[in-house]
Amino acid sequence: MADKSILVVDDDKIIVDSLCEFLTLEGFQAGGVESFRGAVASLQKQSYPLVIMDINLPDGDGFELLDLVRRSYPQTVVIVITGYGTIESAVRAIKKGAYDYLTKPIVDDELRLAIERALKQQSLISENERLRLQLEQKYRLENIISHNYKMAKIFELVEAVADTNTTILMAGPSGTGKSMLARAIHHRSSRRNKPFVEVSCGALPETLLESELFGHVKGAFTGAVNNKEGKFLAADQGTIFLDEVANASPALQVKLLRVLEDRQFEPVGSNKTITVDTRIILASNRDLTEEVKQGRFREDLFYRINVVMIKLPALHERVGDIPLLAKHFLWVYCAQHNKEKLGITDGAMEYLERYSWPGNVRELENVMERAVLLSKDKYIGLEDLPDSIRQDQSQQQKPYEPISLKRARAEPEKTLIRQALEAHDWNRQETAKALQINRTTLYKKMKLYGLDAEAERLGLT
Repeated sequence: MADKSILVVDDDKIIVDSLCEFLTLEGFQAGGVESFRGAVASLQKQSYPLVIMDINLPDGDGFELLDLVRRSYPQTVVIVITGYGTIESAVRAIKKGAYDYLTKPIVDDELRLAIERALKQQSLISENERLRLQLEQKYRLENIISHNYKMAKIFELVEAVADTNTTILMAGPSGTGKSMLARAIHHRSSRRNKPFVEVSCGALPETLLESELFGHVKGAFTGAVNNKEGKFLAADQGTIFLDEVANASPALQVKLLRVLEDRQFEPVGSNKTITVDTRIILASNRDLTEEVKQGRFREDLFYRINVVMIKLPALHERVGDIPLLAKHFLWVYCAQHNKEKLGITDGAMEYLERYSWPGNVRELENVMERAVLLSKDKYIGLEDLPDSIRQDQSQQQKPYEPISLKRARAEPEKTLIRQALEAHDWNRQETAKALQINRTTLYKKMKLYGLDAEAERLGLT
């Protein structure tokens, strides 16, 4: 089996045969080679969790082979052996990535213990790689479900800026998926294997936020009993996502401006300047332009962070995505809670599509999880939806106001046409087909309600 395979590399055939025999008796599948070229050929043919190798080889430098293994086969752990053991070569081997270092003559018990430890290390490396791949799959941009033209524009923008160091500012109401999009940007960049650190500036008291971001030294304030590393340093080489940045105090905004410009800061209570290489993504559910006008947010900081703006639409602006998202969350929570549901009834879906969704995608996700847990039928029905959704739509019935019948009909017709256009990415032929009218009639109604001008502004004509 591949997870039991060990490659032995030594210029002495007697040692190769001896070690292979020992490993076979220990229950491993051992293969041996006596040269640099032989080792490279074996690694190319088969995956080895562990390589036991000599530094001195007849046709190449053992340290070069160690470099090759660490670079091209990162899930393979290496134990170095040599008959010319020195402290210098031991230190060099460990610095180049060897897990352990043994000198000849090799003692069976020492080798057995070294192999046991090395394979545990290899298991951890493999598990970390598996988890990393799971995260990468979870936070792929393709996992953000939408057929909406506004979201399509956002995806195009993300594709263009993801693998850059450009600062990104996200705007939009709470629950629209800013955190998920920030993670998707990180996982689409060359920093994907480095840390992604998320900080909610609104969830921490003002007095603690600066320490949380930049760290502090022992004694900097009451309760600072030890040195603490801040989030910016934790995100070095990776990405930091600052959510609800409008909550930052004026003093903290000054520090943020410096970090954005120089990537430098001092921990609280320290004069030592720390430099980091961190990609910064920020988000706000408040209108920062208005915050600047009101004097609550620094104008220079706003212009510094507003390099690339991504404005996420509220869920009620992308009605066509509601069925897609609802069904997606239905299958996710059926699998998570081991429930069997066949779908959502037309009546329930109609209520979901007409609801205002003040909590946006996050609220829809919670509604679907609740429905999966509480529904007793195979289909999610109207009775499985929260009272707030049903009451919201009953309250939408307004009292009578004197108005012409023609005008009363116009507004819902305009709303229906806009929703149909959005659901079909403003494709007039598909929209006309869905509404069961011809393209000429659709065009006339778009002109009547000003929707042709709206399409022109969006660049969709």
